[in-house]
Amino acid sequence: MTSPASTRGLMDAAVARLIVGLARLLGGAQCRWVGCQPNACQRVYFANHSSHLDFVVLWSALPTDVRRLTRPVAARDYWERSWFRRYLAVHVFRAVLVDRGRSTPPGDRTALIEAARRTVEQTAAALGTRHSLILFPEGTRGDGIDVAPFKSGLYYLCQLRPDLELVPTYLENLNRILPRGAILPVPVLGSVTFGPPLRLEADEERDAFLARARAALLSLRRS
Repeated sequence: MTSPASTRGLMDAAVARLIVGLARLLGGAQCRWVGCQPNACQRVYFANHSSHLDFVVLWSALPTDVRRLTRPVAARDYWERSWFRRYLAVHVFRAVLVDRGRSTPPGDRTALIEAARRTVEQTAAALGTRHSLILFPEGTRGDGIDVAPFKSGLYYLCQLRPDLELVPTYLENLNRILPRGAILPVPVLGSVTFGPPLRLEADEERDAFLARARAALLSLRRS
């Protein structure tokens, strides 16, 4: 007899395959690896952010064996708005749900710093010894035209885990597939480009590292 846990696992896997198929259909099939190859080693895939589809398309672009070990970092307040979103986040994507600090008192810098510290520690713990992460260093969605300066979370994560490979990943046109305020996606040809890995260098200062990481991401832009 099949156990409830086994049945749930089969259902989750079927939903994951469906989402991968839909994401590739909506986002186009263009996936490039430039100076980088798929690998199940521990990595952080960091990308530009302009759509709620971003991590879904990036996650779906990864080969199956890599995707199974890769967890998106996502905003708790968005993915817990309904039981279905929470189901997808927890059971299909195995996302790391983090708080965005919106509950901290305005202007309370100490509280903001403490919230940011907890988020970085939570993210580092989610890596464990075998998982990779998908995250968006801009911290919030942009307009799809420019890439905003990176928040410092990526730097402090690398201080906790300097062994990690960081893979810049540029997402093209996803803001046009699901623009701000839209409910239904529009099929538009998008692309996912994975670039050469980088690491935090010894004694590298925060601002220099964040600027270097952002430049590596922008170098992958084709238009």
